[in-house]
Amino acid sequence: MIQRMVRYTVKPDRVADNEHFIRDVFDALHRAAPPGLRYASFRIDSGASFMHLVAYENDSHALTALPAFQAFVAQIRERCIEPPVTVDLQEVGSYGHG
Repeated sequence: MIQRMVRYTVKPDRVADNEHFIRDVFDALHRAAPPGLRYASFRIDSGASFMHLVAYENDSHALTALPAFQAFVAQIRERCIEPPVTVDLQEVGSYGHG
């Protein structure tokens, strides 16, 4: 399973816009229900920083091909004061999912 974390900070006046895009992605995911995909998004400390966790077994395009996701990332750099940084994660242990 591939697991990644993406973290970035948006401009304070763009937080609501960013959350709107994120909610659209989750609405699209609930409709499409792609198998083998886990995705979560978090706003850090009620501020303007966000973290996304994604895990997928085979098809990374199940998320990135969604029109709502493409709209979300289309102008992400214009919304950011710290651009997205992606990190691959190696799970050491976990509890309570699956």
